[in-house]
Formats: sequence, C-alpha cells, structure tokens
Amino acid sequence: MTHASADKGPLRAAETPRQAVLRRLPQLSFGGAPIGNLYAGVAEADAIAAVRHAWQLGVRHFDTAPYYGYGLSETRLGAALAGISRADYSLSTKVGRLLLDVDDAGATADDGFAVRGRQAVFDYSRDGILRSVESSLRRLATDHVEILLLHDIGASTHGARHSAILRQALDEALPTMAELRSQGICGAIGLGVNEQDVCLQVMPEFPLDVIMLAGRYTLFEQRDSAQLMALAVQQDVAIMVAGPYNSGLLGADDAPGTTYNYAPADAATRARAQRFYDICSRLGASIGAAALQFPLAHPAVATVVCGLRSPAEVDSAAQRLHAPLPPALWNELRQAGLLDANAATP
Repeated sequence: MTHASADKGPLRAAETPRQAVLRRLPQLSFGGAPIGNLYAGVAEADAIAAVRHAWQLGVRHFDTAPYYGYGLSETRLGAALAGISRADYSLSTKVGRLLLDVDDAGATADDGFAVRGRQAVFDYSRDGILRSVESSLRRLATDHVEILLLHDIGASTHGARHSAILRQALDEALPTMAELRSQGICGAIGLGVNEQDVCLQVMPEFPLDVIMLAGRYTLFEQRDSAQLMALAVQQDVAIMVAGPYNSGLLGADDAPGTTYNYAPADAATRARAQRFYDICSRLGASIGAAALQFPLAHPAVATVVCGLRSPAEVDSAAQRLHAPLPPALWNELRQAGLLDANAATP
C-alpha cells in the first residue's frame, strides 16, 4: 500500500511545480546512504528510528538512491515514513543504476555497502531509467518523488567511457526524466554527482532544476566548484550540498577523520584539516556546526544533505545547524588561507 499522495501540496499563485518542490526544501535534509549500510551495517530498527527521529525534529526532506544498500535505503525510508501524510515530506532519489540479485561470491566487494546478495550496474538508457524509477517507487511505497537525480555521471566515475555516457545522458536519460516530470512522477530533475566538470558540460545542453553536489562546495574546499556555483545562480539551478563533512574528514568534534572523498585521507589532507580544528578550538567554535552551516550562506544552495544513521547523529546534526558561531571565525579562516576570499559566509 502506498502513502496517500492525492494532495501534493497547493501551489502558490504563478508558481511552477518545480518552484514548489524547491521552495519546500529545508536547510537540513536527511541523507539516506548510511541507513543503506554504508561502510557498516545498521540494524533495521535503528535505521527506522533515525528517520522517525529526524521527522520528529522537523526534518522534511529525505534523500536516497537505489545504489544505497542496493535498495535497502529506499525500502527502509518507505517503511519509516509509512503513516505520515505524503504531503508533509519530500523525497529525492536517483537513476542511472539497476540492481541485480547475485550469489554472495559474485557480489561487488568495493562498493562500500555492507549488503550481500545484490549489486548495482550502470544503466543510463531510457528503459533503464524507467525501470529504475518504477522499482524505486515500489520500495519507497509512493507514486511520486519530488526530485529525481541522474546519479554519478562524469569522468571521475566512468573514465574512458565518459564521453559515451555523457552522450547517452543527454540523448536518453535526461529527456526521459523530463517526461517523468511532465507526468507528475517527479517534480524536479537534475544531477547527483561528485564533480563540477560534468555539470558544466550538461548545463549548456540541457535545462536542469537542481544539482546535488557532494563534497565539492564545503567548508574544507570551494575551488573545484566555483564555476558551477556562479553558473547555478545565473541559471536559477538549486544546489543541494551533500557530504558537508567531506566523507567524515570534518565530522568529529575533536580531530580530523581518517577519510576524505570516500577514501583514506593522506597526510597533507589531514594536516590541512587540522588547521581548521585548531582555529575552531581557539575560538570555541564547533567545527561540525561550521561545516554544516557554511554552505547555506551561498545564494545557490537550497539545502545541506547530511548522511545520518542513528537518532544520536540526527540530534547532533540538528544541534549543529543552530549552534552559535563566533563571527570572527570566518575572517580567521580567510586570513589563514583556508577559506576562499569571496566565499559567502553565515
């Protein structure tokens, strides 16, 4: 049984469905990769408790993807949100991969998800997009999502196949997503990626509503997103900032994490991160709060998507979102060469 969805929320006068979707995005969104057993298993009850606790604290947007736990994240979100009026929250999910059942011996070992018996394969064809959306809606127990994102196109993911994948994205995937938007299956469409360059390649060729950018516009780094952020303002493309802690590098309260960009952090990266910690410690500022609040000051940014796996992590994110920060922090970071001179700050 699907969640009730007859009422998708009233439109304001002269407001398009896309504008209505983006207006509803809160400052903090729930990132669903961790409840798909990213890097470590999460008990079903704990995953559902995390989603429901986020709802209780006022989080109203939930992001997921078939890739996250090979369907596990979507299934858990659907179960956790059951009983809540569909008009009272929004969802984003992604297309570009299809899920396959495999023997444990054949499962991909390096995808990062602690899930056995399934794997994900890339498929950016029209048929692949339609099959992916149909499966996602079933797992999420709904008949629509507010935002649909094309997942992980770009040279860093596809290497030598990038040109062919980009062509298929422009010729098949994105037009199919636009059709789904016109049918009300989704309210807005865009990309979900970890790199700027592919966004700059797509934006002149196909009109996007939204881009989820993971790890490139953060407190730790802004250089590899500067062109995109400026263009997003010009073209009125909403940016969903994911990975605000850069894969855990700035996530802990006391010291840099050991991972960056989904891989072990090298010594130079950790040393630079330590400088952020030193300045925040000297000023009595929470680095987690600074990392979560910083992106929201940019005029293109609609929400920060924070991956959460437990009620305790939900509490931490909610507290960080509203924690006071000393105004001197941003100038200190600029003077230390750790923050772009022109970066918008809270």
